[in-house]
Amino acid sequence: MRIIVIGKEGQVARALSERAHRHKAEAVLLGRPKLDLADPSGIEDILREKGGDLIVNAAGYTAVDQAEAEPELADAINGIGAGVVAGAAAAMGVPLIQLSTDYVFDGTLDRPYREDDAVKPLGAYGASKLLGETAVAAETEDHVILRTSWIYSPFGKNFAKTMLRLALEQDEIGVVADQVGSPTSALDLADGIYGVARNLLERPGEKGLRGIFHMAGAGFASWAEFAAEIFALSGRLGGPAARVRALSTADYPTPARRPANSRLDCAKLEAAHAIRLPPWQASLEPCLQRLIAELRTGGVR
Repeated sequence: MRIIVIGKEGQVARALSERAHRHKAEAVLLGRPKLDLADPSGIEDILREKGGDLIVNAAGYTAVDQAEAEPELADAINGIGAGVVAGAAAAMGVPLIQLSTDYVFDGTLDRPYREDDAVKPLGAYGASKLLGETAVAAETEDHVILRTSWIYSPFGKNFAKTMLRLALEQDEIGVVADQVGSPTSALDLADGIYGVARNLLERPGEKGLRGIFHMAGAGFASWAEFAAEIFALSGRLGGPAARVRALSTADYPTPARRPANSRLDCAKLEAAHAIRLPPWQASLEPCLQRLIAELRTGGVR
């Protein structure tokens, strides 16, 4: 299985590259400057040149707060660019897996969100990702849109890495306690994506495998609970730790509004694809082991 991954430096792209051997797959990573979703000219030619059995679009404009000041750029990358990739996949006759987000919801439900719940983004980032979902579905039927949430990993910028870095400087860290979601390991997500990819390739035309699915770590936590678990594990592993001071969203204003409830119901994914990601706590320790090792060599920024 040869997959083309758009998003060379992102957490999910790097996880797909690392996990490829485990799934007897080849992952070809593409990204800027060669392939830039903000400049869709030539995207199909580049993808045809590389070839592949399936395309995973893991690229995106992910600066949630900055998107409020740059909504046109977010739309160009997450919306229009995603549609161009989907059109190219359709022209090439290959399936597409598109990564999306819990931010397409407004977070007001009192239960985990299902795929058929009404979408209502609170900000420019979520709106741009929803635009991408619509564009992908319009361009190709042979697609899977995977909504996920709260990604952490040994790669790139993420909450776990930020908490460890702050714990080197502070004994107590304020963390929002009234937003709840599903922390998701990028490595677990990569394993899940490979499972979906294999199903799509082995069962072409099976409509029940296509469409929108939620894929996130099992279990839920607030940001404050996530931080507390990071520090508890890090302390046991000999890494930095700090006390967590619970904050409300009102205590920590940001340019973009966040959903209070980012919990995703992943039952549809399990029923259709027989895939369920591990509990987020189980995957956190191996991630922290790697981050702490990097920290000791000055590698975590």
